Amino acid sequence: MVPIACLLRFIEEDAPNGDITSEVVIPDVECHAVIRAEDTGIVAGLTEARALFSHFSVRVNPDMKDGDTARPGDILLSLDGNAKKILLVERTALNIIGRMSGIATRTRDLSDRVATVNPACRVAATRKTCPGFGALDKKAVRIGGGDPHRANLSDGFLIKDNHVAIVPLEEAIRTAQAYSAYKKIEVEVESGGDAVRAARAGADIIMLDNMTPAQVTDTLLLLKNAGLRDCVTIEVSGGIDERTLAGYAATGADIISMGSLTNSVTNFSVSLETTLP
Repeated sequence: MVPIACLLRFIEEDAPNGDITSEVVIPDVECHAVIRAEDTGIVAGLTEARALFSHFSVRVNPDMKDGDTARPGDILLSLDGNAKKILLVERTALNIIGRMSGIATRTRDLSDRVATVNPACRVAATRKTCPGFGALDKKAVRIGGGDPHRANLSDGFLIKDNHVAIVPLEEAIRTAQAYSAYKKIEVEVESGGDAVRAARAGADIIMLDNMTPAQVTDTLLLLKNAGLRDCVTIEVSGGIDERTLAGYAATGADIISMGSLTNSVTNFSVSLETTLP
């Protein structure tokens, strides 16, 4: 789970000086509440929502768990506690559940589509996440059955075009290898020739960026003919969507990374209803 301190920052942002409406209008009473799904999909963020409510001494009964499939009307969490505290956390909790469930649902859908064409291929996210929400976005991808990719810039080497514009490809790979034997080295390339160069220099993962499926197939053949295909993991990336996904999966690539998993999120609708006991 994401540390509670990170989650509390969302509350501080939403209520820097408290929830003025609830504090002024609502008496100091106990109430019951439920969080319901209004869409169909894979739910995520329940663990984080539960932690937030619990921090404010609200009793939480998890009717569903992260990774479950919810349908409209399903109760996700049941709450009992101080009405003011429940309303303080309400919108932040719903925002977390809504965004994470939207990501998890789309990830599951796209992963299932890829599996029908190439069961060995994985769908992965990118670092195109919402600032401050990156860890939650990545967790949602994992709950949906995808690969979160790098958590952050400290997590692994990814040598891109702007790196090799300053340092030659082979030198960049050699320097990264010398720095650590425990971190994989990924290299972004835009041509089959550079893919072969990167593999020969010792890259662990090669990202084929903005290539068509035909170009990916040709690049894989070049690597195979050079005796290098089995030495590297092949990732394809760049503008891939539902229409082109199957074509990329059919190339035999190992990973398909999609920024749209986390930068173009369709929110999963959830609501909170309160009642007096």
